Amino acid sequence: MTRRQIREHIFLMLFRKEFYSTDELNEQMKIYLEEMEKVSIEENSYLEERFQGILSKLNEVDEILSEISSGWKLDRLGKVELTILRLGIYEMRFDDEIPVKVAINEAVELSKKFGGDDTPGFVNGVLAKIV
Repeated sequence: MTRRQIREHIFLMLFRKEFYSTDELNEQMKIYLEEMEKVSIEENSYLEERFQGILSKLNEVDEILSEISSGWKLDRLGKVELTILRLGIYEMRFDDEIPVKVAINEAVELSKKFGGDDTPGFVNGVLAKIV
């Protein structure tokens, strides 16, 4: 599985946060991982660890996002945009293995795939404020 594929799976799992409570979210993650085809035990473990790592930093990520998105409350953001920004900020601030420029680029690529026409520019602009 490529890093981009891993990132897409993390995005899809994290997106569910907007619809489920914490207890339900863990169950949803397990269901998601069980339904994936052709995933090794190592990849499955990595996805689960990464997802839990992001959840553990979500309050900090949301604080950063609130600071840089002046005038926008998090509940005003679209769920896709919010999830992409959360993942991008996590990678930029808490994942030393991913260069900042790569994290921004990958967030923009996710927004092209899952967001609307204006989402890539919005995501790029918000994440660029962190740099």
